[in-house]
Amino acid sequence: MSTVAAISTPNAVGGISVIRISGSDAFAVSDRVFRAYSGKKVSDMEGYTCSYGEITENGEKLDDVVLTVFRAPKSYTGEDVAEISCHGGIYITRQILRLVLSAGAELAEAGEFTKRAFLNGKMSLTQAEAVMDVISSTGRNELRYAVALKDGAMFRRITSVREKIVKVLGDLAAWADYPEEEDIPFVDPVTLEAELADIREDLSRLSATYDYGKIIREGINTVIVGRPNVGKSTLMNCLSGYERSIVTNIAGTTRDVVEEYVKIGELTIRLSDTAGIRDTDDQIEQRGVEIAYGKIREADLVLAVFDSSEELSADDRNIIRSLGDRKAIALLNKSDKERVADTEYLREHFRYVIEISAKNSSGIDGLEECLEKMFINEEIDSQDGIIANERQKQCLEMSLASVNDALCILRNGESLDAVTVVIDEALANLLRLTGENVADSVVNEVFSRFCVGK
Repeated sequence: MSTVAAISTPNAVGGISVIRISGSDAFAVSDRVFRAYSGKKVSDMEGYTCSYGEITENGEKLDDVVLTVFRAPKSYTGEDVAEISCHGGIYITRQILRLVLSAGAELAEAGEFTKRAFLNGKMSLTQAEAVMDVISSTGRNELRYAVALKDGAMFRRITSVREKIVKVLGDLAAWADYPEEEDIPFVDPVTLEAELADIREDLSRLSATYDYGKIIREGINTVIVGRPNVGKSTLMNCLSGYERSIVTNIAGTTRDVVEEYVKIGELTIRLSDTAGIRDTDDQIEQRGVEIAYGKIREADLVLAVFDSSEELSADDRNIIRSLGDRKAIALLNKSDKERVADTEYLREHFRYVIEISAKNSSGIDGLEECLEKMFINEEIDSQDGIIANERQKQCLEMSLASVNDALCILRNGESLDAVTVVIDEALANLLRLTGENVADSVVNEVFSRFCVGK
């Protein structure tokens, strides 16, 4: 592979910037742009050592830098790697990268350093995918799961299931090839069925982590609904920390959907403020109401807002009926005023009813506690790993489908050869999940989502 280079720190002003160079010519390229004050060449340095020196262009000094050497295979990529730490100005960083490229390196593509780490056996594909999850983590739970994935939690679980499948395939192959040999144990259909059922249970448990993992990574798709003027936009602004929605005393101010990502405790909420829901002849407002109902159907969570200072109206009751069995929290807003609303009716229809004052930001702690009860799954241990993305989910579901097919074939009394074929497919899909048997197109797609420099 060619020698590549890129800026591995953010494209912004900071204390330092890092230019990473990886490949067989990494040290030769570094020697062409870096001069150590000690006089020692980069190619003569030992791994895990640093050298203080300068970068020059046409005999003119550009910057004082520190160059760090990582020798293959004990580097992030598994190749020879040099990292130049310079002052963190955007201009000087780009100038040094330009010199490195003119000295023989090629510009790295998105995710290329991590892609090389995968191709050189430094990590599995699931671990590589977790690198971007670590970078993009916005909370403690999200980071904990991402780090566990990066450390191989999911790979270990998949490996355990894979070993069970390989054992089954080994028994089937041995019996098929040497049916007369006394030393080869007979493949008992009852025992085989029990083994396949155990594998199916393992795959099902793994698949069940996807929805929770999606919430941890992408946030809870949450919609705020209620009739006009109950305080939906005030709540949106309270949770987002600034005026994201227009707030007035005029009913029906919000005509469209306003969206924002907010953090409540350790959870990320993808929050949508919708138009007030009510019967109306206004065509524009009516369209907003239709969109609001559409958001309810798509949401992971509905925050239904009611005005505690007024009786529940027909519009309020229509909203409650529209929720069905969806996960929802009733927020009884304007708790700073005298309560008039029928709270008993709300408690009959909602598991959680929380009194808040969005205007005064009171009662939000209760909302945080409620969200933790609803969405933080204490039964799922981060160290066991979770399904991290749609690609992994698809591979897992295809493997599970093959195991189910094998059980059906076995129970229908068909040949063990047919069982072997579909179990082979189950194994192939697990290998694709971990990257042990994966097409180049899939690898390229995975790493195209990475940032350049990682």
